[in-house]
Amino acid sequence: MAVIPLDDGHDRAAFACGVESLDRYFQTQAGQDVRRRANGVFVLADKVQPERVLGYYTLCATALPPGDVPEAARKHIPRYPLVSATLIGRLAVAKDRQGQRLGAVLLADALRRALASAQTVGSSMIVVDALDEAAAGFYAAHGFIRLPEAQRLVLPMRVVERMVALA
Repeated sequence: MAVIPLDDGHDRAAFACGVESLDRYFQTQAGQDVRRRANGVFVLADKVQPERVLGYYTLCATALPPGDVPEAARKHIPRYPLVSATLIGRLAVAKDRQGQRLGAVLLADALRRALASAQTVGSSMIVVDALDEAAAGFYAAHGFIRLPEAQRLVLPMRVVERMVALA
């Protein structure tokens, strides 16, 4: 398996994770987002069947007010009106491959790419907007800090740097 940028050789129409909004995005919008540079879209593909998408995630730049950052993460951010961040907008695993830790593989790749990008463009943290409590639990189990009364979680880039160095 390998995580690579989405291209025209990937079978987007056959992908299904069981969440209608994630399936619809990948099948109908992901290619346009790549062409418009609105999102980076990365897929986990099997080396035997490289056209088959086992999972995907998206990355893009975002910013949030410092007051939205949890206290535990504030010591890692600069004091600017907006905090630069990298958004993992979507992350999904094919329904028939769920429960095989592929989500963790995709997340690890997203963290590495976000860290590499932050060294060039600047990004103080990674942000995710969890679709539900199960997704929020997944990100929390990987070190993300939940914002109060929200489905948004953050992970300071300094923490990502330590995680990547240990991997």
